[in-house]
Amino acid sequence: MDSATSNAQDRNVARHLPVDRVREILIVEDHPLMCDALALTLKISFGLKNVRTARSLAAAQEQIRDQGAPDAVILDVNLPDARGAEGLVMLRRQIPDVPITMISADLDNAMIAAAMAAGAQGYISKSLAREALVASLRRMWEGERVTPDSYVPEDAGDEDAAKAELARRFSSLTPQQMKILRLICQGKANKEISYELSIAEATVKTHITAIMSKINARRRTQAVLLANSVRLFEPA
Repeated sequence: MDSATSNAQDRNVARHLPVDRVREILIVEDHPLMCDALALTLKISFGLKNVRTARSLAAAQEQIRDQGAPDAVILDVNLPDARGAEGLVMLRRQIPDVPITMISADLDNAMIAAAMAAGAQGYISKSLAREALVASLRRMWEGERVTPDSYVPEDAGDEDAAKAELARRFSSLTPQQMKILRLICQGKANKEISYELSIAEATVKTHITAIMSKINARRRTQAVLLANSVRLFEPA
């Protein structure tokens, strides 16, 4: 079963939410079988009537705009349009007070650390047994921060606080700026970004200036290093 970790310096811990107040959950998962299994498990275990699902970050964001915020979110680390901490960072901007649980088969220590620093309420493995999954979610919704037993927290309180602040700055980027930053991290030049996003090169430059200002970076290489330090984008 997962173990809880706490960090008093973390500014991103979600609000305490009694389990009986969790009536509507949004699962963001692109694998149909995994998504359906999770939805069924939550309906049975918590007596939920409404479990919403989305197969991509964009679909989740649109659904939240149209239907309002859920009581809790379960978010896959790797989605078709967001890999790594990007999905978490973008959803935290949209629903800052809703507890978000990251779920993945990837239990890489650095990825878990990045997710927790970016404000995840917890990080759980897709291989968890049903009882362990339900117990972990219950603890998270009651205010605990839950991570896998194999996770070893990085022994650097100041560094954790710095990563949390950096994640907050990344969350200030607009969706278009996040797309441009992702392409920058892929090594694309302004002209290539202009072509890929069907926008003027001058517009790309304007967005890049805004990105650099928001994340406090002076050069493209520094922006890439900052994004990599919080595992914002993961390679496909």
